[in-house]
Amino acid sequence: MSLVVYLAAGVLALSAVVLFRRPRTVLREPSALRNPLTVSTCVAITLGALVFVCSAPMTLAAVNDLTGIPNFGAPLTYGMLSAYSCSLLILLINWRGGPPERVRRLVLRSIAVYGPLIVAVVVLFALADADTERLTDLDTYYADTPYMREMIVLYLLGHSAVMVAMAVVCVRWGREVTGLLRTGLRLIFIGAVLDVAGFQLTKYTAVVARWTGHDLDFLSTSIAPPMASLAALICSAGFLLPRLLPAAVAHWRGLGDYRRLGPLWSRVGFVSTAPKPPASWWQLPQARLHWREVSIHDALLALAPYFDDRIRERAYAAAVGAGRTPHEARVAAEAAMLDAAACRAAAREEPLDRPSAYRLHATEVSGTGGLVELAQALARTPAADTVREGTVRAFPG
Repeated sequence: MSLVVYLAAGVLALSAVVLFRRPRTVLREPSALRNPLTVSTCVAITLGALVFVCSAPMTLAAVNDLTGIPNFGAPLTYGMLSAYSCSLLILLINWRGGPPERVRRLVLRSIAVYGPLIVAVVVLFALADADTERLTDLDTYYADTPYMREMIVLYLLGHSAVMVAMAVVCVRWGREVTGLLRTGLRLIFIGAVLDVAGFQLTKYTAVVARWTGHDLDFLSTSIAPPMASLAALICSAGFLLPRLLPAAVAHWRGLGDYRRLGPLWSRVGFVSTAPKPPASWWQLPQARLHWREVSIHDALLALAPYFDDRIRERAYAAAVGAGRTPHEARVAAEAAMLDAAACRAAAREEPLDRPSAYRLHATEVSGTGGLVELAQALARTPAADTVREGTVRAFPG
């Protein structure tokens, strides 16, 4: 069972690291440490991972041996679980948002409730007589033991309150939102229901069975742990999906645009004076794309004195004659003019006496769409020295 629990903890910890290291997609977006939603999400997921680590039988045995106190891992795990429950409430509060004063007030209320609960768990354990070490069935073994009984019920009630509240909020809020946020809320709702039904109800049933003289310990030892792991993973996916998926899609598209700009960059990059950032294997596609976009615009500016309107006009007429739309013909003509300008600059020729005042389409539109169009047209453009002669020779990729 320890392996399954450690695996769940590892997945949660990795999710927290990915979210914390998530790059800002816009310049005005606050850094991770200044974003309450990111911080609360990372804290909640990290605490969830720690709960699983602490609840593993191997960890419990190690903690008990290290402290010399039988079952010391129990209040540690239950206190950590209560802190995790509190962090989920705070995360939900930050996610829902609202006036800062209201958010702060609700967060302090949550801490005010679960702080004493954690203290009560530790105090009740200290008052109880629990000298027999139990690594997998402590809840049912000590279900009738004074103080331990109250401690077990207390941590279960604290966790149940949070999961029920999360399920209710997800249902209500899900009616008001759409898209990824609604999908995330549905995942959180499924995780909360699975936690209540698969973990808490099985625990309650096993404990109550002990109170009535029956033995249903398998519910607590065999069913509850994997259900809790699955519920936590689903809830975490619900919190992470609306935050990570848009950035992942943006970076995937950025990688595609970066590659599609290759023909344009290989043709004009030699004249760019934009400072190159230090090469880093972990540099994300959006950062690479931004640097390439800036560098290409810098190169286009440097090549402007070499632009020849006659080449562009001849190429435009040829493209229109070939059945292209006016926009396609314009981009193809610009690519031919740019290719000729790059050839002159590479040959160290002097700029034209009367350089063109023409503006490329790629410099008139925002984003990388115009540059991508120009790059794809440039990949199909005949070499500049043959354009003047009216012949066709493919320009190598």
